[in-house]
Amino acid sequence: MSVSEMFITLQGVLTADQDIREEIRKVVQTLEQTAREILTLLQGVHQGAGFQDIPKKCQKAREHFGTVKTQLASLKTKFPADQYYRFHEHWRFVLQRLVFLAAFVVYLETETLVTREVVTEILGSMILIHIATLFFTLVEADRERGFHLDIEDYLSGILTLASELSRLAVNSVTAGDYSRPLRISTFINELDSGFRLLNLKNDSLRKRYDGLKYDVKKIEEVVYDLSIRGLNKEAASDTGGEK
Repeated sequence: MSVSEMFITLQGVLTADQDIREEIRKVVQTLEQTAREILTLLQGVHQGAGFQDIPKKCQKAREHFGTVKTQLASLKTKFPADQYYRFHEHWRFVLQRLVFLAAFVVYLETETLVTREVVTEILGSMILIHIATLFFTLVEADRERGFHLDIEDYLSGILTLASELSRLAVNSVTAGDYSRPLRISTFINELDSGFRLLNLKNDSLRKRYDGLKYDVKKIEEVVYDLSIRGLNKEAASDTGGEK
């Protein structure tokens, strides 16, 4: 093979790679748009009337996740299954955002931390009904199965949840919900304790984790303010009732 032929072959490989990346970018753009729509919907909980509409907003958000599943199904077909990390950077940020949104929905519904396995179900489990009912997963928790939810992407999404909840704690007080900040405080402190068990090597994730202490401090200030205003007693009694 001549030098010219070698480089023509190499150009063919580069062109094929660029085509794959362009197809991925197109799908990622649709995912980003859907993520923005879900975020806009959930931001309504920070408004006074939004607290009464939390179940309705969560239901609508889950409907949007149906669109996410379709888009992820498309994304999964755009590159070879064994080359996940070669193209991972293209969808990493939007996937982290979707993890945060899924975690936020689950927290609003149950006030618990969503597991990585449940996130993969929210983002990627689909049911096909054709002669027989088939259940399959688009996004796996196990990296050995191909397209999966990377642990670091999951953790990044959870850290974004912490920031969102610190904001929710402040807005809860404004809306007259004095028990919610206490529950958020307990949750965030448990989350902080969990992250302290990890030996984080990823620089980006480590920096984001460093921001968690500010979220903890912000929520502690809210709880302290409730205490000095005497509202914590009312809040404590409310925690025994419905959330």
